[in-house]
Amino acid sequence: MMRFSTLHNKQPEWMRSSGPQSEIVITSRVRLARNLAHHAFPGWAEPREREEVMEAVLPPLERLGEMKDAFSSDMRDLSSIEKQVLVERHLISREHAAKSSGSASVMNRPQTISIMVNEEDHLRLQSVRPGLQLHSAFTALSELDTELEESITYAFDSKYGYLTACPTNLGTGMRASAMLHLPGLVLSDQINQTIQGANKIGLAVRGLYGEGSEALANLFQISNQTTLGQAEDDIISQLDRVILQLIENEQNARYKLLEDHKSMVQDQVGRAYAILKYAHIISSKEALNCISMIRFGCDLGVFADEEKESINVLLTRIQPAHLQMAAKRKLSSEERDCLRAEIIQSTLFQLTPPDFSDILNLGKENQEDE
Repeated sequence: MMRFSTLHNKQPEWMRSSGPQSEIVITSRVRLARNLAHHAFPGWAEPREREEVMEAVLPPLERLGEMKDAFSSDMRDLSSIEKQVLVERHLISREHAAKSSGSASVMNRPQTISIMVNEEDHLRLQSVRPGLQLHSAFTALSELDTELEESITYAFDSKYGYLTACPTNLGTGMRASAMLHLPGLVLSDQINQTIQGANKIGLAVRGLYGEGSEALANLFQISNQTTLGQAEDDIISQLDRVILQLIENEQNARYKLLEDHKSMVQDQVGRAYAILKYAHIISSKEALNCISMIRFGCDLGVFADEEKESINVLLTRIQPAHLQMAAKRKLSSEERDCLRAEIIQSTLFQLTPPDFSDILNLGKENQEDE
């Protein structure tokens, strides 16, 4: 099995590679909620029953073909900082990080498949892919789910489908989501209208770390809310269509900003670059929002496109737990802010300086057209 130190030193595959529509869609994620038949849901189970469920499911999970040389751990064996690293990489939820007795986590080497044992449900299986690849993420998870069902009897009802701790997950037990980078809609003040529109058609819009979290770095998680009475393929196809429309809206917003507010875009990107390159103390929130503008700059051609991977990795490297793992000790808030600035500076000094000529040329082209 893989050790935590190995997992920590290896960046997730989805962070290091790009996928379809990756200019706007950071990741596609599909999650399945499953429970064992004849066992109380984790929230109602006695500690001993939670332990029994964990002991029953870990061997078949670790035997899965996808989990060869995987990372597998009882949550009690992880430090609070190690748990937070998994949260910052979106491998487990914040709720799962708070668990101890009877809970575990299993994830494959590329960190594209992760499984939480005894979170809200007995099993939460997750697949993540770079860019817009909802169907691919679901296919990978469906195959794993089918393989797992050969050795585990799920709680299933012919009328209601898969039985889950929360009624909103009944049926398929599936949540599909995409993480979108939407600086154009934010800067043009269209984001609230976009969120309201998504809510009206039954989709949820959340922040960087899911329910109840803030939309930092102009990142928004769009997911389905209905799981009962719809087939998995239909849910994913509907979400796919909405995401494609949001991509078009974001592209239009970016083009309009460059057409009407070119100086403001230059200022936002240039100011973010200056702050990140020369700040000696920087908070997580300010850093994430500035990095969002650098990524926006990559999309606009201000920075070389191949440097986007370094920016994507930076979004995770500067998180509190990752900083403390890098320092190999617990850090105060000010120490984290200083180390964060140092890591950002070392990354930016390796990047090609910003070149705003493409944005300036667009302005000239528009004037000539007029």
